[in-house]
This record gives sequence, structure tokens and C-alpha cells, in this order.
Amino acid sequence: MESKNKESDNKNDSKKKTGKVKMSQNAAEGLRELFIDSLKDIYWAEKALTKALPKMAKNATNSDLISTIEEHIEVTQKQVTRLEDVFANLGERASASKCEAMEGLIKEGESILEETEPGPVRDAGIIAASQKIEHYEIATYGTLVAFASTLGEDEVADLLIETLEEEKEADVALTENAYNSINFDAADLDK
Repeated sequence: MESKNKESDNKNDSKKKTGKVKMSQNAAEGLRELFIDSLKDIYWAEKALTKALPKMAKNATNSDLISTIEEHIEVTQKQVTRLEDVFANLGERASASKCEAMEGLIKEGESILEETEPGPVRDAGIIAASQKIEHYEIATYGTLVAFASTLGEDEVADLLIETLEEEKEADVALTENAYNSINFDAADLDK
């Protein structure tokens, strides 16, 4: 009994040191399926954003915010193409599966546009909605990078890392817009 415990402890110690666990074939297949399903979700999400972001830009009033959103529209279109490259690298057909989370975030953004008047408060709301979207994307792409790396899909991981970095940059740009003037202008309206 004692030798089995030592053997088990040695296996656990080696897992801790390498950070990798030897997967069974079924586990790898399950992770790959989850990975592909998650790619289909974010593919749908990115395509939906190519339609939602122009509405946000059209309803924003701050010129810096409008520029930030318009720049991200171009980046998002490139991300859609990059996801198509990811699918191709995996030997899969690029297909979208409705992403309930993104649909909800987009609807929340639309409700902000409906419930606010044009100006700094609406702009602050657009930033809030956009950052929720960016944070969802950052979490998703971070997970996808981990899945790709675990599955040994290094080229795919590199493509996804590129998108992850772009999403982080968009989040920073939105924060800068908020703190450079928009939030303060919105607060001044209440005085």
C-alpha cells in the first residue's frame, strides 16, 4: 500500500513540475470538440460585432470614441478572416454557432443606445458596453489559446494570441477614452 502511495505521489509531483497531464485519447477528442465549438461561438460573435459596432460608432458623439470604434471595426473584420484561417489550419470548415453570451452583450449595448440621449452619458454607456464585450472576448481568446496549446496546435495558438492582444489593446483604448474626457463630461452633466 505504501509503495502505491509513493508511486501516486511521484506522478502528482511530476504533473506539478511540468504543468502537463498525460491525456487519454477520449479526453483529447473531447477537448478538441469543445475547442471547435468554442471557435464556432466566437466566429459568430465576431461576425455579429461587425454589424453592431457601426451602430455604436454612429450613436457616439465623442470624436475620439468614434475613431476608436471605427478602428476596431477594421480589426474585427481582420479577426473574422483570421478565425477562418484557424478553421482551415484545423482542417475544419468555418462555421458559426450562435453565441448567446455575445447576443446578450450586444442587446445590452443596444438598450443603452435606446435609453440615453446623445452626448457624454451615452458615450460612457457605449464604452461600458464595449468593455464588457472586450472582456468577454479576452476571456474567450485566452481560453482558446490554452486549448490550442494543450492540443499541440501551435500555429493556431499563435493566430489566436494575435487576436487576444488586439482585444486587450481595444480595451485599453476604451479606458483611455473614458478617462481622458467622457466620464468626466458625463459627470459634469449631473451638476
